Amino acid sequence: MSEQQRYKLHWITAIIEMLKTMKEAILPLVVLVFANGWKSGGTGPWYLEYLSFIIFGVLIVSLFVSGIIQWKRFEYWFEDDELRIESGLFVKKKRYIPFDRIQSLDYTEGIFHRPFGLVKVKVETAGGSSMKKAEGELTAITKAAADRIKIELEEAKRRKKVKPIVEGEDNLLADESWESPVEETVSVRKIFSMSTKDLLVLATTSGGIGVILSGVGIFMSQFADLIPFEWMYEEISAFIKFGVLIVAIAVFLGLLGIWILSVGMTFLSHYKFTVSLEEEDIIITRGLLEKKRVTVPLKRIQSVVLVENPFRKVFGYASVKIHSAGGGVGESSRINLFPLVKRREVETYLSQIFPELHLKEPAKKLTAKGRPYYYRIDFLWMLPVIGALIYFFFPYGLFSLAIIPVIIAYGLWQHRSAAFEIFDNQLIMRFRAFSLQTAYTMKKRVQSMEMKQSYFHRRKGVATILANVKSGMGRYQATVQHMDVEDAEMILNWYEKGKNTSEAIVDKETNQN
Repeated sequence: MSEQQRYKLHWITAIIEMLKTMKEAILPLVVLVFANGWKSGGTGPWYLEYLSFIIFGVLIVSLFVSGIIQWKRFEYWFEDDELRIESGLFVKKKRYIPFDRIQSLDYTEGIFHRPFGLVKVKVETAGGSSMKKAEGELTAITKAAADRIKIELEEAKRRKKVKPIVEGEDNLLADESWESPVEETVSVRKIFSMSTKDLLVLATTSGGIGVILSGVGIFMSQFADLIPFEWMYEEISAFIKFGVLIVAIAVFLGLLGIWILSVGMTFLSHYKFTVSLEEEDIIITRGLLEKKRVTVPLKRIQSVVLVENPFRKVFGYASVKIHSAGGGVGESSRINLFPLVKRREVETYLSQIFPELHLKEPAKKLTAKGRPYYYRIDFLWMLPVIGALIYFFFPYGLFSLAIIPVIIAYGLWQHRSAAFEIFDNQLIMRFRAFSLQTAYTMKKRVQSMEMKQSYFHRRKGVATILANVKSGMGRYQATVQHMDVEDAEMILNWYEKGKNTSEAIVDKETNQN
């Protein structure tokens, strides 16, 4: 029998919601306090002198009251094989989520959850109504309550599988299934985990250091009026007089501090990063202060992409991302399966999760026909810029001529990296922007295939092929540019319904003859 008892969230929800709203409004609050809060003169009424603090205090109280209302007015229950959620005071919202539409339940344990043994549960569906938020979110419930959702979900799926619903018997069937649950052993197999050394390499080679420097730059630009640049300039000028060695040590210590900060951020987000396989789901757990558990159904995965950053490749590392049809946009659909993994071990790990995938490198390289297109357009764009630099900054502008070999070398690098191959019902495409990407995609996952050919392409018999794959609410596009038009047409023929690899190759040979 479907439960109709209504459940409440834990009271800590009120504080979490208040802090969440404060976090979103942190920049306006800081600007408000710093810009007006320290004014003093003693000539006006006291409430005008402390107006900013009063507004700040009223805002805090309002947010706290709002948090309490959100907590008190939120309730959920199970009914008719649905998770039903009701919330709101003035505008009452009701959301019914059928169990058969739920793709995954993601759990998060933050610093406010752990002391009380609570978790946050995000309910993801195949086609969420929001691009950024989960279909449903229970901010703080006990782990037993979270397990109950999972049990209700499994029971509903089992009822649907075991016996078709017969009119007049569905309630009886539901009662029997719930009162006599069938215990099943769920096997969890650990596939991959990151060591401390891996986390250090990830922190060093990721963009964390750049993010910190960018954050400092944004902060200084926002509060330029409050920062004593003149005093800082005088202090730095005096400091430089101590000598090059002292300055070099100071710069080194500054960079070391940023690196340590980056390492700390990486440990907070990726500590104990583990990938496990539980029946038909991939389970990813990570985090130090905030532990996250993300569930990705295998059947929702659209493409597997191996990413080889040149800096990480020097140390023998790569990363693997997967694109899922569930979730919204961005990180919820583009998931870091292996944020950092030894390149030689990628195939071993992936073959355990995707035994049907052919994981070899694509062997079909591009011919020389398309090579000039990789640098010709960039070269033409840069010619006016180089000319302007030489004209206005002569003779130093002549150094801009060094850009030309860089553009040509970068184009040749891209052309040399590009490759493709078809194995039965699987397409492999390799291409490079800066990092080298190799996309492994099954034919049934390709949403559409495009071939582009400009006037200049047609003269030389080359074309660009694009494979579009669903990625959350958006798409992921694998592209091999400037390939032989016969090869591009062969891929298009392969994509046509009912054709296999050999038929596509025969078509290609026929067209050539």
